[in-house]
Amino acid sequence: MTTVPPSPPDNATPDSDPDEVVLRPRFWVPLGMLLLAAASLGLRPLWSGMLWTALGTGLLGLFLLLQTALLRLRFAPEALLVSRRDTVIRRFPYDTWIGWRVWWPALPVLFYFREERSFHLLPMLFDATALRQQLDHRLPPTTPAPRDPA
Repeated sequence: MTTVPPSPPDNATPDSDPDEVVLRPRFWVPLGMLLLAAASLGLRPLWSGMLWTALGTGLLGLFLLLQTALLRLRFAPEALLVSRRDTVIRRFPYDTWIGWRVWWPALPVLFYFREERSFHLLPMLFDATALRQQLDHRLPPTTPAPRDPA
């Protein structure tokens, strides 16, 4: 009798460990920044400083577009890994996390998480639904302890 190994999750890469999930990139935040930069150029006749605002927004959009193409978030069994192609550049062990939050859940734009010694704020350059699923699975939301009404 042969056993069939479980299939990897939908958002995992084919060669990855079944316990490791790589989030797919989502380009809508950087593309939205670039669209905002282009649209703000139409306001130049109303305010001459809009050219610099559009330039700054466009540069940020290009930077985020490059980061979306290069960086990946990987959920390993013991830590969240940030990798560039196959090279891990940062590790965030789950046992040091205090909490996490996805801001504006209806239109997810920012991902915040806090460790014991630092906090991190990331633009949403990856699949927000898969991110929430993995966070709920690996780090269930913590509820604050009730306060003593003394």
